[in-house]
Amino acid sequence: MKRNIITLLIAALMLTGTLTAASAKEFPAKPIKLIVYTKPGGAIDVFARKFTVIAAKYTDATFVVVNKSGAGGIVAIKYILSQKPDGYKFAAVTRSNIGKIVSTGGKIDTHDINWMGLMVVDPEAIITNRNQSVNTWEQIVADAKAKSGKQLWVGPAAGGNDHIMAMKTWKAAGIQAKWIPYAGGGKSMAALLGGHGVVYVGNPQDVIGRPDLKVAAIASEKRLGGKFTDVPTFSELGVEGLSNEIMWRGFMAKKGIPAEAEAFYVDLFHKVNSDPDWKAYVEKGGANPVMKGAEEFKAIVEADKKEFAKALKELGVIK
Repeated sequence: MKRNIITLLIAALMLTGTLTAASAKEFPAKPIKLIVYTKPGGAIDVFARKFTVIAAKYTDATFVVVNKSGAGGIVAIKYILSQKPDGYKFAAVTRSNIGKIVSTGGKIDTHDINWMGLMVVDPEAIITNRNQSVNTWEQIVADAKAKSGKQLWVGPAAGGNDHIMAMKTWKAAGIQAKWIPYAGGGKSMAALLGGHGVVYVGNPQDVIGRPDLKVAAIASEKRLGGKFTDVPTFSELGVEGLSNEIMWRGFMAKKGIPAEAEAFYVDLFHKVNSDPDWKAYVEKGGANPVMKGAEEFKAIVEADKKEFAKALKELGVIK
């Protein structure tokens, strides 16, 4: 009898192990929603959709990109946090979202988020419409001084990363201007192309496929390669303190997703990050492909929160 009981226990343990392994392999068993916080056409939307294309090389999973724009990413992140953390919903996020979280009084607790993977880092850029009379940095400064604060700069999300970059630029250059926020990068660039602003604050990749746009200045320590070799850095233009202003892009989910789901994403992020087509896409836009996991990503987010809070207080945006 004792031998029979032991045999049954062993069989039960083996069956449990088999079921556990099977369930781990089952994820994902249905389509996965990738939430994008802007309308189609912005840099983060392109980033997310490119990710799904490259990811298809390494998984049979179906990704459905869903655009949930509003409040500089607050709408999309709140949506993720309102859902069950089953691993079937994750979101593309940027450093700008952290600025928005801080500027809106921390209505979102970043500790409720699983910062799954940071995959791209690119420098901030001052972008102009080459068809307008004001399109070089020198012309921007002269025009801003002539207009005494009435020069218009466009970009997404008041209080986001690009808005703060604009305010830092005004301070460093000794000029004044007015920020006009639009619902996403796509609409902001359309406004610039339509003559509704002088400057768009974004990233070098924003001009790819848009021949009427040009990068007038880059916030990096040295000039970029590729098609951006002629773009001067702020230091070269005599503007100090803007040599390391970046935008990062990555992915997040609600804290508490199943272990098998997290393992799936970690493995996929590493595979995509090592893919030559992914690297070519990222580097073509003047950015750098990176791979920072949850713990390191979380630390970066916490450091960014402090930096944004300090910058926003100094600029008088928050108390």
